[in-house]
Amino acid sequence: MKNFTNPVGAGTLWFHNLTTADGTPVAYDPQARAFVPMPPFCANRERIGCNWIAPAEGAFCRSCAMTALAPDPEIPNAIDHWAETEMAKRWVIDNQGRWHWFRPEDPGTRPTFHMLADGHTPTAMGHGDGVVTISVSEADPVVRVTRRTALEEPYRTMIGHMRHEIAHMLWWRLSLREDFLAAFREMFGDERTDYTAALQKHYDQGPPADWELFYLTSYASAHPHEDWAETTASLLHLTDIADSFVTSGLATPELPGNQWDPYSEPDTASLVYVATGIVTRVNHINRSMGLSDLYPYILSETAQRKLAFVHDWMRRGAQGR
Repeated sequence: MKNFTNPVGAGTLWFHNLTTADGTPVAYDPQARAFVPMPPFCANRERIGCNWIAPAEGAFCRSCAMTALAPDPEIPNAIDHWAETEMAKRWVIDNQGRWHWFRPEDPGTRPTFHMLADGHTPTAMGHGDGVVTISVSEADPVVRVTRRTALEEPYRTMIGHMRHEIAHMLWWRLSLREDFLAAFREMFGDERTDYTAALQKHYDQGPPADWELFYLTSYASAHPHEDWAETTASLLHLTDIADSFVTSGLATPELPGNQWDPYSEPDTASLVYVATGIVTRVNHINRSMGLSDLYPYILSETAQRKLAFVHDWMRRGAQGR
């Protein structure tokens, strides 16, 4: 994610800012990828702190307009958790826009989001026919860590959930192309295998003993759909980590140059080489504070081939060039 120029004075703005340091209201224009100091602001600005512009006074921004269902405000903390979840969505939607997904030039279907708070039972997160369902309750770090521990996952965040579930939606869009489906099945396997039965087997028996040789995560081994989603999310992690690193003015020996743009890099191997060099160092820094690794995955040769496949289709953009 970029750092942004203050449109009304000195200093830097960050993606989540609602005001400048001196209190001037600003909003993010996702089309221009810049902050502006004038309305119309998103109708959700006061309710959940959305900092994007809107097409007209009283309208929702491009991201909030994708949310068809909001959580029940009677559920404790639901609105605060929704606000944090929408911020994660805006981040990931803007990342995808770097490859022209979900922007005005994208002729395809946008995702529809159901943002639900857990009531008596947890909300099942997932994707179906263009609809992404997210449990905003996982914005609570206690809930999220409890579930991550129960599932023996090394990483679980709201941005991670968004990348994973949007990846399912992108597969749904790409699957309309015969050339994509044939290539996908050759790389990931036949997604027509019974999904429910495959997940039940995964939870009952666990992953194959050698899963790390072929998959990025143990969950990816459950079914080709989950392999795609986990691989796509990981590509998005690595690309955005590298982009945030470069635009923060940091340097590492692997960088091709200080003007290098990870989203414009056509060679997956080069992108992964730079990104893994970054995360190896940041993982080491995190350990000095007793924190989890920033990127806790091992990239086997097979996983790298899958990352290259995803990278190719993401870079083709929404028009499938």
